[in-house]
Amino acid sequence: MYTYSNEHIKYLKKIKLNTFLIFVFRLLIIISFMFIWEYLSISKIINPFLYSSPSNILKSLTSMISNNLFLHIGITLYEVIVSFLLASTIGLFIAFILWWNKTLFKIVDPYLTIINSLPKVALGPLIIIWIGASIKSIIFMALMISLFTTIINIYTAFISTNNNHIIMLKSFGANKFQIFRKVVLPSNILNIISTLKVNISLSLIGVIMGELLVSKSGLGYLIMYGSQVFNLDLVISSIFILGIISFIMYFIVDCIEKKYENRFK
Repeated sequence: MYTYSNEHIKYLKKIKLNTFLIFVFRLLIIISFMFIWEYLSISKIINPFLYSSPSNILKSLTSMISNNLFLHIGITLYEVIVSFLLASTIGLFIAFILWWNKTLFKIVDPYLTIINSLPKVALGPLIIIWIGASIKSIIFMALMISLFTTIINIYTAFISTNNNHIIMLKSFGANKFQIFRKVVLPSNILNIISTLKVNISLSLIGVIMGELLVSKSGLGYLIMYGSQVFNLDLVISSIFILGIISFIMYFIVDCIEKKYENRFK
């Protein structure tokens, strides 16, 4: 049976302690922020009507549960997941095509840059006219926001692959697809996962932008409705829920990334 050396045991304990301290400090930051926010609100240092408070948010969430809160969360979550999966899958495929054909990339490169830099909010009215005021237009807007960033990031990672490995495979007679499957893709798994992290925030931004424009349900709709009736507790509560959704999705992708990092160590 294999036994660890004392130095290795100390090293493992140090890593566990460091992980625990990071968790504790993260938790303390949240608790301290909530405590200070509540104190400032109760003391009237800030206007609780304009800035709300943790206790008001809790009351708002409690009342929202009986008013189809989970339906709104489910709709937004569905839109985010669909747009996230579409942007990630399509973006990876197009990046592969552009890596395969460098001439094609040189042709479309300026157009990718131009479309990526366009303010997608300005395209909102056109998207609504073209697709209609529905979930499809919301998903399409989120796709427009995240897709081109995905293509550019993944393609950049592909062309940055260690050229020595590619040359070695070519010397053994490997074709282009084999080079991609054996070298380019495996060596960029972590880069792809990092791009997925960016996609989470971009998909959320796109979905909320779409819901603010056309939706009659979802967290974006609650934010818009709350601002119209000046119910800022509803607005901040919806934003708080969005933060939780973002954290959960980010945490899932982060766990996948750590799994691959441990495999490569």
